[in-house]
Amino acid sequence: MGPRIENTPQDFEASLCLPTASAPAPAPSNGNCSSSTEAQHLGLVGIMFVAQTLLGVGGVPIQPFGISYIDDFAHHSNSPLYLGILFAVTMMGPGLAFGLGSLMLRLYVDINRMPEGGISLTIKDPRWVGAWWLGFLIAAGTVALAAIPYFFFPKEMPKEKHELQFRRKVLAVTDSPAGKGKDSPTEQRPGESTKKQDGPVQIARNLTVIQFIKVFPKVLLQTLRHPTFLLVVLSQVCLSSMAAGMGTFLPKFLERQFFITASYANLLIGCLSFPSIIVGIVVGGVLVKRLHLGPVGCSVLCLLGMLLCLFFSLPLFFIGCPSHQIAGITHQPSAQPGLELFPGCMEACSCQSDGFNPVCDPSARVEYITPCHAGCSSRVVQDALDKSQVFYTNCSCVAGDNPVLAGSCDSTCSHLVVPFLLLVSLGSALACLTHTPSFLLILRGVKKEDKTLAVGIQFMFLRILAWMPSPVIHGSAIDTTCVHWALSCGHRAVCRYYNNDLLRNRFIGLQFFYKIGSMICFALVLAVLRQQTKEARTKESRSSPCPEQQLLVSEPGKKSEDSRV
Repeated sequence: MGPRIENTPQDFEASLCLPTASAPAPAPSNGNCSSSTEAQHLGLVGIMFVAQTLLGVGGVPIQPFGISYIDDFAHHSNSPLYLGILFAVTMMGPGLAFGLGSLMLRLYVDINRMPEGGISLTIKDPRWVGAWWLGFLIAAGTVALAAIPYFFFPKEMPKEKHELQFRRKVLAVTDSPAGKGKDSPTEQRPGESTKKQDGPVQIARNLTVIQFIKVFPKVLLQTLRHPTFLLVVLSQVCLSSMAAGMGTFLPKFLERQFFITASYANLLIGCLSFPSIIVGIVVGGVLVKRLHLGPVGCSVLCLLGMLLCLFFSLPLFFIGCPSHQIAGITHQPSAQPGLELFPGCMEACSCQSDGFNPVCDPSARVEYITPCHAGCSSRVVQDALDKSQVFYTNCSCVAGDNPVLAGSCDSTCSHLVVPFLLLVSLGSALACLTHTPSFLLILRGVKKEDKTLAVGIQFMFLRILAWMPSPVIHGSAIDTTCVHWALSCGHRAVCRYYNNDLLRNRFIGLQFFYKIGSMICFALVLAVLRQQTKEARTKESRSSPCPEQQLLVSEPGKKSEDSRV
């Protein structure tokens, strides 16, 4: 399940500075590069793909179908609140998952194959790999239990009491003699075909799967002709791209930028970010319900939320930690001379080119890839009450021949991770204010019989344009900031060190780009809705007669009434 790190004296000696004659024979680098091993890895990746596909299929009854169900069977005034609760509860899952992952990552990946004496690695060691797979087993069991109540759902969802009363009043008005005029839309002229009133969306509901696939392009084009629907979906694509990149790489970003452990990073995200997201979603639904916001009001709320999100995201460019000084890899103008290249003092050592066992010189705050690259020839372990501390001594490349500590150097600005994550959480809460209003813009902007299909098309675009490419784009941007790659089978495997300034600017900059795109789309939605409202008012004013015409029209009737009297 993970790389096995041996706890043997030979493994320790391989990292020390030893003469070529007495150095242990290096392990063949291509020992695990056979075709059968690569095929086994591809098989595991295929299993992960199948699992993700099944997970997506199983989530369809909740989103997108659950959204349409709630809007259809709940009262129109309660629908925003119910949708906000649905979205908020949905976000509780990732928050709990990050907390669970924080606990699981404190356990070593091979908990079933641990040696008797344990291993010498600590959770702060860069080579530590946590039990990432254990969370999948716990989550899968929980999902299986949560799916049991779905078997007891009725075939037809009962409508809410207030909604039934409202619809009965509407039917009473439309079925009354006054409502059945000559121009009533409920009546149909003799011989008029009902198929003329049905568009491709209505016809698609009664087709088979193969017939629906054939008519789907027409359905898609008809839905995309709605400007509000298209702009709202594009804004949600930008927000989902931001969320996909943040959810995938934020733990790694915090770990590398502020030099904290992966367990601590997941714990902070689960305790700060996701509760703020839940609060933002619920507050957005409550505001729509309390203020009785229409389409224009919902678009104003979305635009205001994105403007505030951009404002609180600006300080993130300036909160971070500088990169460590790595001997032979990084060099700063104020660094000691000779750090830009491997010192000549370790030329007599037979250091492995692919070795990684970082040590830190606390006096100069310089990090070395291995004790061998620091010229260290001996290792000392000091036992303490709670843990043991490993030192490497007789280091020819360290000034003053001081001992170096095992592990990466500690950072002096790790405390900045809390204010950084607070700003991220505040920005996420403000961005999530738009969640419920944007969905209502779609649900209220299409016909009732088209809601399910419109929401399905919306989620299709979110998956294709946001959740699939966004992690790839963020990962590629992060890879461009790497300054030292570890090689496996002659290919780049994992990045050991990043340029922290570039990492912060490109990661936050990409997030900023998506936020600006979402804000522009919401601004266009507001402009379109105002234009449509203005055109509707103009049309009403033209269709209704002016007061002079009303007087002229009423005069003949009045004279006839007077004559009859």
